[in-house]
Amino acid sequence: MDWGNVTAEDLIEALREVDWSSPPRPLSEFFSRFTVPRSYAKWNSRLKCNLYYYRTNYFILIVLIVGLGFLRRPVAVLAAILTALCIAFLNDSFAGTFSEKVTRTVRQFSPHLAAKMRPPLTPVIRGRPSSKRTIHICGRPRWVFVFIFSSVSFILWYVSCGLLTVLWALAIALLATVLHASFRTPNLKARLNTFREEFRAVWRNYSEL
Repeated sequence: MDWGNVTAEDLIEALREVDWSSPPRPLSEFFSRFTVPRSYAKWNSRLKCNLYYYRTNYFILIVLIVGLGFLRRPVAVLAAILTALCIAFLNDSFAGTFSEKVTRTVRQFSPHLAAKMRPPLTPVIRGRPSSKRTIHICGRPRWVFVFIFSSVSFILWYVSCGLLTVLWALAIALLATVLHASFRTPNLKARLNTFREEFRAVWRNYSEL
C-alpha cells in the first residue's frame, strides 16, 4: 500500500472504522528501530503508516501523558476520562462493542430493559440496506451519547480550571506521537498488517454486494 497517496481524510475515516479492540504492540517492537526519513515523501508515508499500525499504543500514550498532568486534580481526571470516551464513541467498532457489553450486563439484571436497549432494525430492500447504517449505543443514536459526554466533560473542565493544563499535556502527547511516528521505521510486520487490513476491507465490500 502506498501511504503517500492516502489523504488525511482517508486516514481519519480508516481510524474511525477500524477495530480498536486489538492489544497494543509490544514495547520491544514499539521502541525497536528509529531512522531519519530521507525525504518529505518518505516521512509522509511513514507517518501515516505508523499512526495506523500503532494506533492503540499512541492512544494509551496520550491518555497516560494527559493523566499525569492531573494527578492532583481528581475532577480533571474524570473530565479526561469522559473526553476520551466521547472520542472513542466516534469509532464504529468501539461504539458497537461498548453497547453490546453494556446491554449484556444489563440483561443479567433486567431482561426487559435490555430488550429496549437493542438497536432498531434497518430495513432491507433487495438484499441491501435501504439507508446508511446508523450507529446506535444502548438503543439510542450515537450522537446522543457524544453530546451528553462532551457536555458533562466541558462542565468538569470548567469547574476544575484544568483546561490550560490539558492543552499543554495534550500538546506534549501529540508532539511525542508525531515524533515517534516520524522516526520509527516501519517494519515488515506493519506492511503485512496493512495488506491484511486491505484484504478484509475488500472482502467486506464484496460480501455486501
